Amino acid sequence: MPTPKKSPPRAATRQGEDRYRDYRFSFESGEYRYDVEAPLLLHPDFDTLLVATRRHLTKKESRKVILKKVGAITGREARARATEEVRLAGFLHHPRIARVFDFVVHDGIPFVVMEHLKGSFLFTLLDLAAAVAHRLPIPFAVHVAAEVADALAYAHECEDDMGTPLHIVHRAVGPMRIRLTLDGRVKLTNFGAAYSELAGRMPTPRDLLRGDPAYIAPELLRAIFAANQRKSDPLAPKELDGRADIFSLGLVLLEMLTAKYPLDTLGLLPDRPATRFPPGIRTEHSTWIGLDVLANRVLRFGTEEVLRASAFAFEPLRAILVQALASDPEQRYRTAADMRDDLRNYLHETGGPSYGRQEVMAEVEAIVRMATESKLLAAQPMEYGVLPDLEDLQRNEKRG
Repeated sequence: MPTPKKSPPRAATRQGEDRYRDYRFSFESGEYRYDVEAPLLLHPDFDTLLVATRRHLTKKESRKVILKKVGAITGREARARATEEVRLAGFLHHPRIARVFDFVVHDGIPFVVMEHLKGSFLFTLLDLAAAVAHRLPIPFAVHVAAEVADALAYAHECEDDMGTPLHIVHRAVGPMRIRLTLDGRVKLTNFGAAYSELAGRMPTPRDLLRGDPAYIAPELLRAIFAANQRKSDPLAPKELDGRADIFSLGLVLLEMLTAKYPLDTLGLLPDRPATRFPPGIRTEHSTWIGLDVLANRVLRFGTEEVLRASAFAFEPLRAILVQALASDPEQRYRTAADMRDDLRNYLHETGGPSYGRQEVMAEVEAIVRMATESKLLAAQPMEYGVLPDLEDLQRNEKRG
């Protein structure tokens, strides 16, 4: 079972119709009315996500959307960040990347309007699986990683309207940015922390570490330490490219395979970290572990640790993990497409049945059913509304 990385808020249960009353409000913006119905995610380590229905004011059309609150910054900068995220998303048209529609402002707070994908985050599924002592099948983990690698391969090569490469780096690839839909699709979400060379983009503040520190690539940390010594800009190193996302995806894959966060329980650290994180650097959200400890774990994580953690796997899969998680980006996969191809070849060469949406859907349904039937409140994820009532499942069975 994975070591818990975060403290979820109190689980959402069916205790009357008022359980979400603090998150029900409506407002109009542009051509649409937004009726916010419930939270999807409320946690200091991640962006606040609200489920809403967007209705056109003059046409008979409506759809469910997600409103993502732009956090960590306020005022004009927050609006500029939201605008930039929407502009960047306008170039990202891929079946494995969640769509972004617009941004709106309510009570002075900007929200990015995103595609609503019924299902769960990979993080939620990992938590539910751990709660019922269920290990994700290796083909499931490899397939999910291959789908995300495919999305990253597209994003890394994306160009603007003039054919100029955007050099996008997601910078926040992790289980809370990977969405598994009810019909078995895998979607990479939330490019809000992405680095790009989009014309007119806002520079990253010198003291702000963007993305998810828990899945950060070691070269970014080394750049921060080096820049701190020479008093230069530490957060946008020249060597930053898509290989940083490959490392993050490698950690996610290893986490799916082992049911453990790879940097948590390896005993790599002395009592006091040998390297101190440069003072004055802040993160976009709170972190579940001190930056000193996290930085040392990332920088000391190497081939030996990867092989030890993946001892149960066949050699071809271990080789993929070693290459994806190489500390030196020059030894890592050159492109996400190369990693995707190796993962898909592994699935093909292991000789099992083809793995796709039906298999993903069946696995997600099985885990949710086990977690629901166990009636363990501890199994409730920090993502609201994932677990149905057991009565709902039984009712659906009768209908079937």
